[in-house]
Amino acid sequence: MTFASTSVPRHLLRGAIGFGSLIAAFALIPVVGAWSLLLLPVTFLAFRGCPTCWVIGLLETISRGKLQRECVDGVCKLTTAS
Repeated sequence: MTFASTSVPRHLLRGAIGFGSLIAAFALIPVVGAWSLLLLPVTFLAFRGCPTCWVIGLLETISRGKLQRECVDGVCKLTTAS
């Protein structure tokens, strides 16, 4: 399973939506009460599960096309794409 997006800007937009809705969910509690916690599912959808998944996806998106895996006789290693 890959967490990468099609582009870095798109992935950063998902992060901004995820972190924004996470912060808003807790910052708005004094204003609208527990109803603000309804923003948490937006956070999980934007992060595709959790903030760690989002960071892994960012790293995958950045490295896409720069690294490749070569497997010879059952031994695999990462090399730079040529």
